[in-house]
Amino acid sequence: MTPDADLRAEAESLARQLPGLNFKAEASEAAHIGSAGRRRAGTGEQFWQYRRFAHEDSPDRIHWRRSAKGNELFVRESELETARTVLFWADDAPGFRWKGAGDLRTKAEEAILLMLTMAILMSKDGERIGALGSGRTPSFGKRALDRLTDDLLRGTQGQFPPAPRSSATLIVASDFYDPLTDIKARLAPLAGHCPEGVLLAVAAPAETSFPFEGRTKLSRPGTGEERILGRAETLREEYQRKFADHRASLRELAGRLGWGLVTHTAGEPLLAAASRLKAEIESFGAVR
Repeated sequence: MTPDADLRAEAESLARQLPGLNFKAEASEAAHIGSAGRRRAGTGEQFWQYRRFAHEDSPDRIHWRRSAKGNELFVRESELETARTVLFWADDAPGFRWKGAGDLRTKAEEAILLMLTMAILMSKDGERIGALGSGRTPSFGKRALDRLTDDLLRGTQGQFPPAPRSSATLIVASDFYDPLTDIKARLAPLAGHCPEGVLLAVAAPAETSFPFEGRTKLSRPGTGEERILGRAETLREEYQRKFADHRASLRELAGRLGWGLVTHTAGEPLLAAASRLKAEIESFGAVR
């Protein structure tokens, strides 16, 4: 298989192991009226079903013509015709498109796999999907998934994308290792335009555990920066503390933006990570 076909196949497998996405589109500012019916009751123009009148219903909702046929009161419901626009972006910086010795995939590939899993669930539910910064209009169905896969793997030529023209739900993936002030400056325009978003922070195993011993040369991919440590193991505790502090600050930043944060380490169970990402997406519309 080609790398994109391999990722797509595994995403399909993960999606089959997850229950359907409860996206609460009716509560979303990213919802748009006029798409295909969603096969459930909600705001729309097409008739969906009659149901029995309930105590919590307003009396003006009673459909008197249908109710006159029997001894019970009925309410006429329309079919929900809203759909979300969901845009995905995966960092294409060399440091994110890197994997450690023995790792199966790069951090970006793990992120793309998780995002494709969500996109498959969304596509089945009639949502518009696309890649942030790709220049292509979000769309529905298999062709949209094909385009999304290509766009995420291709990246945005090292450029952080601007906010989309219309409000959308955003899933933004990176390792987020830059200073928090830089991350905030990039994300604030997106969050100001798109109030629903999730940061997907993916790390390599060596970046979380710092397993190095003895004399070790560390380098930052794509920068030429190198550092030689004499006894690397003596720095492990301090490194792990700083890593945890950075993640905590990132979570705080996401909260201030009104977004969520999902973390994942490459090589850990993908189904668990996909479940966490799904749960974060399903929290939209709830009070954070």
